[in-house]
Amino acid sequence: METFLIKAAQLILAFAILVIIHEFGHFLFARIFGVRVEKFYIFFDPWTEIFKWKPKKYFGFFGKTKKLKSAPANEVAPDATKNQDLSSTNGSASEKTTEKKNSFWGDTEYGIGWLPLGGYCKIAGMIDESMDTEQMKQPAQEWEFRSKPAWQRLLIMIAGVLFNFLLAIVIYAGIVYATGEKYVPLDEAKMGMQFSGEARKIGFHNGDIPLLADGKPLSNPAEARMEIIQAKEVTVLRNGNEKVTIQIPEKFIFALDKEAKSDTATVNFMNYRVPVVVSQVTPGEGGAKAGIRTGDNIIAIDSVSTPSLYEFFTTLPGHDNGTINVTLVRKNNGVTDTIVTPVKLSSTSKMGIGLDIDPSSHFKYEEKRYGLFESVPRGVSIGTERLVSYAKSMKMVFTKEGANSIGGFGSIGSIFPEKWDWIAFWNIAAFLSVALAFMNILPIPALDGGHVMFLLYEVIFRRKPSEKFMERAQIVGMTILLLLLIYANGMDIVRLFK
Repeated sequence: METFLIKAAQLILAFAILVIIHEFGHFLFARIFGVRVEKFYIFFDPWTEIFKWKPKKYFGFFGKTKKLKSAPANEVAPDATKNQDLSSTNGSASEKTTEKKNSFWGDTEYGIGWLPLGGYCKIAGMIDESMDTEQMKQPAQEWEFRSKPAWQRLLIMIAGVLFNFLLAIVIYAGIVYATGEKYVPLDEAKMGMQFSGEARKIGFHNGDIPLLADGKPLSNPAEARMEIIQAKEVTVLRNGNEKVTIQIPEKFIFALDKEAKSDTATVNFMNYRVPVVVSQVTPGEGGAKAGIRTGDNIIAIDSVSTPSLYEFFTTLPGHDNGTINVTLVRKNNGVTDTIVTPVKLSSTSKMGIGLDIDPSSHFKYEEKRYGLFESVPRGVSIGTERLVSYAKSMKMVFTKEGANSIGGFGSIGSIFPEKWDWIAFWNIAAFLSVALAFMNILPIPALDGGHVMFLLYEVIFRRKPSEKFMERAQIVGMTILLLLLIYANGMDIVRLFK
């Protein structure tokens, strides 16, 4: 239960941040061009809201509205009863058209909805998810969206996507500024990589060192993983001197995804192979009693060789309360000794030692620290790489396997760590921001990309689509998105019972 709450909290926080930044992009550009923003909400508010506030006029909780003392005498607090639209508006259209332009922030109602499926800006004079058709029947006002030039409306609609991408860049820049980058280049991984079962099925061998993906050199493993998965062929170095080309199946990513979700997966596609070096010995446990020391390199258990952690962790289980013979290599004052010692294990086959799993402790690594100004171009580079990678992977959604792999909030929440880790949280939030930017620019009515598509039509053909057409397109788009939302979250539920 605790793990679930931690993941849920991270998901909601990340989602709220992304929604705020996205909608603020729309809000800012709308106000720059003099367009009134009637509502700015985090999450949706059908029937009621958690909180709402209009500067100097009113605030309320759970549908209860209280007029502020500083409100003008003719200001009427909105009725607590709302339409069942996801983004209903208050007051009649005639009241809106007689309002006068006020402050940059003060004409907007800000709030928090109870349905965490997104958020919205209600921009005056625009056909959006509020479906406020009554407002559109009134004469156009100079402060409405529909009264502005096409290029201004286009910038207002693109701003949300732009701000999500900029947020990802800022986050990535902040991460590299705070932590720098440290990794063992693949060609320095002298023991090669450990590959999962699905990777070995298509031709990878444990110990292979990936060199090229479609002819592009590989170095940073964090970037190389996706480059390999999306490549058509990969060149690896095998046995220290043999170059081998491996063909990557088109749907390899789905096999890896299925494998990663299984209970038997021990490797997530590929990991460094590192020696079994003791980093800690617990007093009183079997290892300490057998004389094992920090720095010892365990090379065998009984007659089974354990050159890397993978062999060690797959060999040790199954010896509950038993005694095993451990072969280790110890360096002492420049002298290397090979020692065989019996070790009594616990009831869970443990010997009471810690192991050094950090590849940089064993192999030559690269580390770079970034200054404030250096971190920005690196953030741009990482953000662009993530966007391109995500766009490439989207083509797989239109396959049978892709449709079956679609997930909703449960799947998204599952990628967050079980324990709160701010670096991991911001990395995931940045990736989700990139994904949100890409998804929102798709030319689907009801998404920003749908509005952009119609605006480009207007720019090219010098005429607007009819308002009736826009209303119908909005309904179609909202229906598509709702069905997709139901399907994605339904697949999460189906997976729970598999």
